[in-house]
This record gives sequence, structure tokens and C-alpha cells, in this order.
Amino acid sequence: MITRRTTLSAIGALAGAAFMPRVGLAADAPAPITPAEHAARLARVQALMQQAGIGALVIEAGSAMTYFSGVEWHLSERVTALVIPADDAPWVVTPAFEEPSVRETLRIAAAVRAWDEDQSPIRLIAAGLGTITRPIAVDRSVRFFVSDGLRRALPATPVVAGEALVDRCRQIKSAAELALMAHANAITLAAIGEAHGRISAGMTRQDIAALVNQATARMGAAAEFALVLVGEASAYPHGSRQPQVVREGSVILLDCGAVVHGYQSDISRTLVFGEPTARQRKVWDTVRRGQDIALETARIGVPVGTIDDAVRAFYTREGWGPGYHLPGLSHRTGHGIGLDGHESPYLVHGDATPLQPGMCFSDEPGIYIPGEFGIRLEDCWYMTQTGPRTFTPLARSIDQPV
Repeated sequence: MITRRTTLSAIGALAGAAFMPRVGLAADAPAPITPAEHAARLARVQALMQQAGIGALVIEAGSAMTYFSGVEWHLSERVTALVIPADDAPWVVTPAFEEPSVRETLRIAAAVRAWDEDQSPIRLIAAGLGTITRPIAVDRSVRFFVSDGLRRALPATPVVAGEALVDRCRQIKSAAELALMAHANAITLAAIGEAHGRISAGMTRQDIAALVNQATARMGAAAEFALVLVGEASAYPHGSRQPQVVREGSVILLDCGAVVHGYQSDISRTLVFGEPTARQRKVWDTVRRGQDIALETARIGVPVGTIDDAVRAFYTREGWGPGYHLPGLSHRTGHGIGLDGHESPYLVHGDATPLQPGMCFSDEPGIYIPGEFGIRLEDCWYMTQTGPRTFTPLARSIDQPV
């Protein structure tokens, strides 16, 4: 059990030396995912497809394509897709002039089938799937015009949802994935700490975000986001466009993330510039206890939604809410994280996904008081057979938030 008295050394012992990385140059980062691991992922999803009676899986550009093939590409009007047959080698469809660029990050043995600008990529995919009689599954990344085009081109072959197949693979992180996420989280927490020590009166939220991003880059990670909310804006989880300037007594919420070889971090800290009020201290301590309750509720096999339920029940007893009503916790307690900042499953009421070893989540049960301020503390954790483990130390107090 992780308690309010957890120290940096205790977290290190809990997480294990492998997941307490040095924060320094990019050379300190763990190695990227290997071709052998990509191949194992393909074998895993193909086994699941065979069990489910699926003939092939189609994935468009994005994180799922990166997960299975290594290809780092973006969605555009020109279709680039990964096709994974259940019983054969995968292949990639991409515009002919993009083929050299796509091949740069391809990490699996896969043919590349290129199409010219006056050709239809959907017809090219359909032609490759023409001999498959079992249903064709499409990932959530596949846009309607692509899936609808496949239905029209292959009227005798059902086109079905395939996100469950992908989720069953991506939800369970390997040791290599955990190491990359640990490094990203360590950098983010260090960057927040560095910015914290340099905040001064008169700074804007953009000034503080720049400090975080500069520190993140210097430590060898890509800055994914740095959301800084000052004063009343902290009461709105994703902020406000109103001008925000640090003054004595300002609540400052930092929600920041970095990327290491594609894997993301997500950490939030809330502090007060100057002396906190009694009300600010009380809300901060309540949120910090909410983090503990989330971790204490996490046990192998429990539906992940019950973690959200436990935190929300505590908040209700403290006079917040009830449920998702404000003032209180208006968003879920946490989200899965990996190649995407937000992945399934989610720590939200009703999500019945059983908690399994290797699943990774954020733990961010904020409290928001419109017109006043908000407090959010967020740390990422992963599940083991013996309980949850955080990647980084939890905040100690409103006076020592980092």
C-alpha cells in the first residue's frame, strides 16, 4: 500500500531499480522497441484474430500502426494503412511518393504496396483481401470512408469493429514499454521541479510552460505538452484563454508530458505562489488522499471502474460532488497511457475491464471549484501481481508539491 508518508527511496524500492532511471542526456534513455518485440506483437494479435474467427485487421496511420509495425506516420487525405492477415504476413499500403519515408520506420517484415495519385488505395486494400472470406476487422483509427469503401468493394465479406483485438494487445505493457514510460515520467517530474523553482510574480502561464518545455528538451525528451493554469483558470481542467498572471496567493496547476521513443508521460502538480490559505490546504490534502485511495483500491481482477467509484465515494463524504457534479471531480479518476496520452481502459464509473498486470494508468482525482480554484495531482502507475507501482514519487504536501 502506498501511503501519505511514501518517500522517494520507498517509491524506488517499490518500483524497482529498473524503473528509477537517471535523468540526464538522451543517451541515458532505454532503447526503443526492438523488431523482435514488434514481431511478437504481430503474433499475439494474429492468434487473437484466429481465435475470434477474423480474417484480417486493417489499421490506419497512428499509434496502433506504430505499435504493430514501427511505422510512424500521420493521417491525411492520402491513405496509409497496415493490413494484418490472420494467417499470412502483413503488408502496408501507402502513396508511392511516400514509400521511402514510410520504410524509414518500418520494423517488421512486410511488403509495401504503393498506389499512385490517380489510383484508389481502398481498391488496393480490397484486392489484397479478396481471397479472405472471414470478417475483416477495422481498428478505431480507420475512418468511415475507408471502412465503408471496403464494405462496398467486398460486399460478401463482413467488416466489423476490431478495436477490442488491438486493445487486448496494447493494454498490457512489456518491460521495455515500462522502462520507456518510467524514463519519460522521470524527466517530466524533474522538468516541473526545475520550473517550480523559477516561478516569480508577474509570470504568465506561457512563461512557466516555456520553462518546463526547455528543461524537458535539455534532458533528452520531446515535450508533448505543458498546460499551465493560474488562479481561477485552475478550476477548469483544460484551462481558459483569459490572461493569467502569477500573483501572491495564486494557485498554479501544471499538467505536463514528455515522449521518449514514442512513449508518453503525464504528471500534474498544483502549488500556491506564496502562503496557501486554509481552504487551499484542505482541498490539496483531500486530492492527495484521493490519489492514495485510487492506488489502495487497485487489485488484480477488480473492474477498473471501481477505482473511480472509491475515490468519488470519499469525495462525496467530504462534501464534494456528488458523482461528477461540481464543485468536485468532474472528470474520470484516470486513463490508460502508453504510445497515446489517453488509452483504454479508463478509470471511470462503469468500465468493467478487469485490472491486469502490465496495465498503466494516470492517477488524477482533481477537485475543481468554479470561480475559485482547482487542485489536480497526477502521477502514472502500472499494475503488478502484488499491487500498483508508481513511476515517480507522489507529491509530499502543498508546501513541497514537487
